[in-house]
Amino acid sequence: MDSPLIALAGNPNSGKTSLFNAITGARQHVANYPGVTVERREGSYRRNGTELRLVDLPGTYSLTAYSLEELVARNVLVTENPRVVLNIVDASNLDRNLYLTVQLLELGMSTVVALNMVDVAAGRGIEIDCETLSKRMGVPVVPTVARNGKGKEELLQAAVEVVKKNVAGTPLCISYGSDIDPVLSVMADRIEKAGFLTGVYPARWTALKFLEADEEVMRKGREENPLLASELQETVDKVSLHLEKTLDTYPEAVIADHRYGFIAALLKSGVVKRKHETDRLYLSDKIDRVVTNRLLGPIIMAVVLYALYYFAFTVGEIPVGLLEQGFGALATLAGNLIPEGHLQSLITKGIIEGVGGVLGFVPLILLMFLGIAFLEDSGYLARAAFMLDRVFRIFGLHGNSFMAYIVGGGIAGGCAVPGVMATRTLRSSRERLATILTVPFMNCGAKLPVYALLIGAFFAENQAKIMFLLTIISWGAALLISRLLRSTILKGPSTPFLLELPPYRMPTLRGLLIHTWERAWLYVKKAGTIILGISIIFWALMNFPGLPEKEQAAFDASRQSAVTQLPEDLRTTALKGELPSEGLSEDAAQVREKLLAIDHEQAQAALKNSAAGRLGTFLESVTRYCGFDWRTNVALVGGFAAKEIVVSVLGTAYSMGEVDPEEDTPLREMLAKDPAWNPLVAFSLILFTMLYVPCVVSIVCLAREAGSWKWGLFGVVFDTTLAFVVAVVVYQGGRLLGIGI
Repeated sequence: MDSPLIALAGNPNSGKTSLFNAITGARQHVANYPGVTVERREGSYRRNGTELRLVDLPGTYSLTAYSLEELVARNVLVTENPRVVLNIVDASNLDRNLYLTVQLLELGMSTVVALNMVDVAAGRGIEIDCETLSKRMGVPVVPTVARNGKGKEELLQAAVEVVKKNVAGTPLCISYGSDIDPVLSVMADRIEKAGFLTGVYPARWTALKFLEADEEVMRKGREENPLLASELQETVDKVSLHLEKTLDTYPEAVIADHRYGFIAALLKSGVVKRKHETDRLYLSDKIDRVVTNRLLGPIIMAVVLYALYYFAFTVGEIPVGLLEQGFGALATLAGNLIPEGHLQSLITKGIIEGVGGVLGFVPLILLMFLGIAFLEDSGYLARAAFMLDRVFRIFGLHGNSFMAYIVGGGIAGGCAVPGVMATRTLRSSRERLATILTVPFMNCGAKLPVYALLIGAFFAENQAKIMFLLTIISWGAALLISRLLRSTILKGPSTPFLLELPPYRMPTLRGLLIHTWERAWLYVKKAGTIILGISIIFWALMNFPGLPEKEQAAFDASRQSAVTQLPEDLRTTALKGELPSEGLSEDAAQVREKLLAIDHEQAQAALKNSAAGRLGTFLESVTRYCGFDWRTNVALVGGFAAKEIVVSVLGTAYSMGEVDPEEDTPLREMLAKDPAWNPLVAFSLILFTMLYVPCVVSIVCLAREAGSWKWGLFGVVFDTTLAFVVAVVVYQGGRLLGIGI
């Protein structure tokens, strides 16, 4: 075996040089690094026939090259590629010292932690569980006392064992929050695909350095690929401006906060115990004592979620109702201005009723996003993840899966696409895949309009309670399916839980409003593009091919027969469908009702005979066990493209069956009055919508992140099958028990 190079890295005054001297003794020499005045100390040590070369790196707090010492230390790590880094940390000041450790792990260095000055820590009443720390960080941790050489042999033995394994370190991935993570992922992907500095640094680490404005890395990037370096800088400038507007901060500060939060969470997970508790606790520590308490924590979280839903549904009820009336009035106005025909039907029923049905819930979406932004910006969500780690481990998941679930809609209003992408911070491929496959069960923002529609129609007195129940069900389904997957096709050991706890902040009003509007605008933009296009397609599918000539003639004859019972001055008006509801004699009013009944029957027959109607009717042979009729089936087929389409298609289908020009009934009321619907059918549809195949974009993202289209296909088949089984059990079980009918 050649003489492996071992680098000693640590903060100034951590005992690094003392340990270096204790190991190498007289077998060392001092020089300067080429071209700089920074001292370079090298030495050697023979252990069990193996010659070890050691280099004592300059003391540094970070690998971000602010000082010459930091630059030199980092260059040695990336250019000389030491086989092992002995990271010396001050056991009495772990919070600060582990910051460098985290950066070494992010760089992918094979690391052994020397927990130095444990005697000083013990004198201060600090007990450190080295085994737990090692397990949670995924690297060997050896207690040492450098000044007397205690632990030196165990440390070197751990280093030799790492050398013999000859396995490259896996870079640590930390989540840096919803503002940084998506940008970081995109930048890392572009860097990886272009091979940009990948011969020197890991792609994600390079992206981090650009976000941290590391001049050395940026200079190298400009020299290797000026165009890509410029594009990356533009991305950094955008996120910097965004952070300045929303949080009055900048990327480097956010990254530092999350690293220290990561360390704080690590130390709070049973690693450090203090014999002599003092009252000198930070405010965040005092809050965490309550918020993350085993007994009080879950209760507080349940109260917070319920309060969020109560706030959103209570405050949002009035503006949602006003918007529903507004879109109804707009449809009536358009119907009066546009001549009767396909164009009128397209504008009023396909576009206004379809897209308007989705946009009508914008106030509710805004309020939900506002609440989520507050919980996220304040730092509470990270505490919830930390608290639920024990629960996640029971179901074979990693604690970081919580954040993927949250981003995906764990608190109603997220999106499965960034939720799936958030799993990149998970080390274990099996835990990551289990999380990817179950994130779509969360209540994303696209499902909210469906929930809001059905809850408002059938559970108006208990809206917050039902929404809270749906959150519990979605989490329960995700965790149970994860346990099933991790017990069968994705068997494997669990990895240690590491999660950053960012400091508590009082969110700024400006930041909350910007975060809320950004998310809501994506929803509105989706309604004005994708949903608009699909609504038009489904309007066409519901209009053509129309009724056969014989059936049309039969309805015309029935209508003509009824009209003959009216006075001559009303017959022409009646045939145009413009017979008023007021000022008619009793006989004329009865004829009007008969004509409306004929028109309604004709509209329903035309819908059923349309391409969409035929498809929905065909599916009824199966979906009737869930309580779904043909219109619901068509809506669910549209939901494959985007879940909001379920509301859009139902709005179009029911508006096309509405034949009284003087009626302006919101979709919620139409569903509540329809004899085919009841609370049990509504709840069955809610559960089906929650569990069945996610939207097309989510499937594409799922397949890409899982590394194979077979997992995308698995998600489609498995999720839809699960949704069908659950809906059947709920509907048929409810009927047997007489519940909700």
